[in-house]
Amino acid sequence: MKLLSAEFVVSAAEPAQFPAGDLPEIAFAGRSNVGKSSLLNTLLGRKNLARVSQTPGRTRLLTFFRVTLASHGAKGSPEKFLFVDLPGYGYAKVAKAVQDQWGPMIEGYLSSRPLLRGVVLLTDIRRGEDDEVNLVRWLGEEGLGLVAVAAKIDKLPRGQRLQALRDLETFLSVPVIGCSAVTGEGQDVAWKAIRALLARPPRAAASHSRISM
Repeated sequence: MKLLSAEFVVSAAEPAQFPAGDLPEIAFAGRSNVGKSSLLNTLLGRKNLARVSQTPGRTRLLTFFRVTLASHGAKGSPEKFLFVDLPGYGYAKVAKAVQDQWGPMIEGYLSSRPLLRGVVLLTDIRRGEDDEVNLVRWLGEEGLGLVAVAAKIDKLPRGQRLQALRDLETFLSVPVIGCSAVTGEGQDVAWKAIRALLARPPRAAASHSRISM
C-alpha cells in the first residue's frame, strides 16, 4: 500500500457543513484522550495532521481528512476516501453544555451519514469501558462495520500484551488489533482491516436506536 496524500478538508458540527461528494468515509471513535488523533497521524504518515493534545476533550467537531492511496494495478485509478475524527466521548475538561452537544452530534452522524462504511473504535489496551461495549452493540444494530483497536500497546511489557488483547476481545466480543502510535506496531494490520471496511457496500436504512453512553 502506498499513501499518495492526506489532507485536512473541514471541521464540522452539522450535516450542512459536511463535505459534498460520494467518497466513502471511515470514522474514528473512542473515549477522550484515548489516542485517536495520534493513531490517525501514524496511519497517515504525518506528525500534526490531526491535532494531538494532552487535554481530554480538545477535539470538539467532526474533522474530515481526504486520503488518497495508489491503485492496486499499474493502470488503475487512485483510491480515495475520507477519515473522520470524532470528538471523544466520556470525561472531558469542557463545559457540560458543550459535552451535551457532542452526543447528538456524534450519534446523528453515525446513524444517518450514508457515505459512512464503518468505525474504527479505539480503546486503551490497559482497560475496557462499558461505553465501548455499548457502542460495539449499537454499531452492529446500525449495520456499520467495525474495527476495534487497542491503542497504547507500548505502555505494556511485551509479555503482557497478548493476554491484554485477549481480555479486551472477551470484554468487547469482537476481534481487537493492538496498535502503538509511538512505535507504529500494528499499523499494517489496522490498514488491512480499514480497507476491508471501505470495500463494504452501503448499509441499509438506519434503525435510529440510541447509543447508551
